[in-house]
Amino acid sequence: MFSLKGKRAVVTGASRGIGQATAIALAEAGADVASFHLPDPENAAKTEAGIRKAGRRAMMVEGDVTRPEEVYAMAARVRDEWGGLDIWVNNAARLLVRPFLSMPEEEWHALLDCNLNGYYYGCRAALSVMVPAGYGRIINVSSITATQPIADLTAYIAAKGGVVGLTRALALEFAPTGVTINAVAPGAVETPLTASSYTPEVRRAYEERIAVRRLARPEDITGAVVFLASDEARYVCGHELVVDGGLHLNGNVGFPTSPPSSAGQER
Repeated sequence: MFSLKGKRAVVTGASRGIGQATAIALAEAGADVASFHLPDPENAAKTEAGIRKAGRRAMMVEGDVTRPEEVYAMAARVRDEWGGLDIWVNNAARLLVRPFLSMPEEEWHALLDCNLNGYYYGCRAALSVMVPAGYGRIINVSSITATQPIADLTAYIAAKGGVVGLTRALALEFAPTGVTINAVAPGAVETPLTASSYTPEVRRAYEERIAVRRLARPEDITGAVVFLASDEARYVCGHELVVDGGLHLNGNVGFPTSPPSSAGQER
């Protein structure tokens, strides 16, 4: 099950974190994987080594998801050199922790340009190849913060909420063409993107609230992506699969246990 043998995939932001782990996991499942990433030679080499260790072809391309011409060229290159494009994972993202009224407009637009418009460009690029072929899997990496907001992450959360809306709307429009579009919503994950934000205080708070009592590693997210990319997920359409260790379940605030005599009392 979940074999991707012979499939051709693109992962954006694949030189580090969730993107790197996803690229390697897709390769281990049998896919050839093209990585689209910002300049990061050392970590890109690690991604390439992981893909090749799995016995699959690797294509490492430096580029910026905020530049549509580069994103479209990436899809065309994979189609031309590998004969097609079956899987596209939109993962590249930025994180900005800034109080709303302290955020310059240019920071707002820059974050949405990467975290939302970059996904738009990726979906357009992938669909331009997949629709004529009558087959494809697009997986957008969203975030649990879109449904469990955190203060001072307004731009990030607005973008991730937009990604969910984009996923659902496109899933409905393109399902008849043979292309399924879904999302994976990670919770708190240990990545270079979050390294400076996860202070000891933040880490302790997460560890108390996450049901499995630890932050995720990038490898904890990849299984969901591999599933949605596989033929076993052929009937999953427009779904956001939450992978957060039970973080969204926990509303505990430390209520004391009620004494036995209080059972059944009216409010």
